[in-house]
Amino acid sequence: MRILVTGTAGFIGNALAIKLLERGDEVVGIDNLNDYYDITLKQARLARIAQHPNFTELRVSLEDRAAIAQAFTKHRPQRVVNLAAQAGVRYSIEHPDVYVDSNVVGFLNILEGCRHHGVEHLVYASTSSVYGANTKMPFSVHHNVDHPVSLYAATKKANELMAHTYSHLYDLPTTGLRFFTVYGPWGRPDMALFKFTKNILEGKPIDIYNYGNHKRDFTYIDDIVEGVVRTLDKLPAPDPNWNSDAPDSATSYAPYRLYNIGNNQPVQLMHYIEVLEKCLGKQAEKNMLPMQKGDVPATYADIDDLSREVGFRPNTPIETGIARFVAWYRDYYQV
Repeated sequence: MRILVTGTAGFIGNALAIKLLERGDEVVGIDNLNDYYDITLKQARLARIAQHPNFTELRVSLEDRAAIAQAFTKHRPQRVVNLAAQAGVRYSIEHPDVYVDSNVVGFLNILEGCRHHGVEHLVYASTSSVYGANTKMPFSVHHNVDHPVSLYAATKKANELMAHTYSHLYDLPTTGLRFFTVYGPWGRPDMALFKFTKNILEGKPIDIYNYGNHKRDFTYIDDIVEGVVRTLDKLPAPDPNWNSDAPDSATSYAPYRLYNIGNNQPVQLMHYIEVLEKCLGKQAEKNMLPMQKGDVPATYADIDDLSREVGFRPNTPIETGIARFVAWYRDYYQV
């Protein structure tokens, strides 16, 4: 298939593009290489696929309506995976306008491209952050998620609502994927594992928020990519059992679906750090801090729908995933 993937210089988008190219798909990749974090890392990711004969790179911003429209008109993708977004909970508190531009306006441009060019299926990244103030665990796609605690989360919930509208109005099949704390080789420098590794190796203290009482459903990158590919290959259909008197937020009378992709095994942050210390062979100096604004104390994914409908459950243990990340980090940065 010809698949348009946005965010191909990003952590997940790049790994997905490699997987799709390896199985024989054609990939049209969109990325604007913004400077939210180290551009050289993004360029190094792109270099892994730049010479592939079935890869086409477009240097475009999602919020550039004319450029996105032209990309759809010229390349005519059969399916679309939208992974480009302004990520990060904490950054959204300081720069809310960036999130609206990329995550709301940009997503609208993707929806319009899909609508006007007969795209078979749009898969898009949502986030575990949409669960916000919810405390009932594990988090289920069938739970109400109307209480976000960061603008980042609010923009991703908006994406889910916008997608449903297009599924309803234009019969566009859409699938939203709520990712849970993705980590692994080629990861993002703004995320905890990357920061911890860098500081421990440099002999600097690591900042541990909520005094180390966080629990996270850490999910390895290969498991995330496998989940994306499997859902991409399964077009959502209207749910014949959907009941408007008791509406289920994860399904619809329209071709619309939501899934969690998480490891289904929440891990204490302090244990996560212990595993990292063991892999590095070095103890961390710990700076214990209170919880930050916009953060949540725990995440835990209910993945029963994913398992039942696409036959996949993430299963990479953190001991394996962290070891692979450390090996990559030492090789990439020569430390």
